[in-house]
Amino acid sequence: MKVNFYGIDGVFREEREYNIPTFEKGRGLQTLKDVVLAYQSNLRQGNACTKTRGDVQGSGKKPYRQKGTGMARQGERRSPIWRGGGVVFGPKPRDFSVSINKKEKKLALQRALFDTVSEGKLSVVERLRQFDCPKTSLMVQWLHHWIAKGKILLVDNEFEKNALLSARNLDRVYTVDTSSLNALDLCRYANILFSERALLLFLDRIC
Repeated sequence: MKVNFYGIDGVFREEREYNIPTFEKGRGLQTLKDVVLAYQSNLRQGNACTKTRGDVQGSGKKPYRQKGTGMARQGERRSPIWRGGGVVFGPKPRDFSVSINKKEKKLALQRALFDTVSEGKLSVVERLRQFDCPKTSLMVQWLHHWIAKGKILLVDNEFEKNALLSARNLDRVYTVDTSSLNALDLCRYANILFSERALLLFLDRIC
């Protein structure tokens, strides 16, 4: 498949051909959906916890007599219908993690990459710019060649330290190395910028 290739100065050079896996119709879409949902589930901490009537502080003594008060009968102040009482069927700590096998991960990455390229969201740069010193404004100026607004994902095999420091202050910029890139990252960002060596290594990893 052909991808837009840019020089380090942000000038468009050509449409360069890369060995990106292609798909027909809906092949791999369900796997991609399952893998993305699994990644999202694995991000959940699962530490929400509420107290039941057995956990809250309070006496088990009957608050008032059973009959003759004109009020509904009550057994204890820890009851869920009382203020400060326990919670009924509230969340408890649990593990939301879902396992993903290697073949599913590989197919999901291939499909996500294919969709990203098909929709024109992916661009390739000769190499990411190196900075003499950490400077956020320089990173903003450099990224302006591709997109002035909106989130952008930068992918490289290994990031230079000053480049990372220049990008980390920008809430619209996310950096990830090739070995850590997953299907969720490819689906989440509308603009993805690969260095050429990163794309070649990524293709070696998934093909």
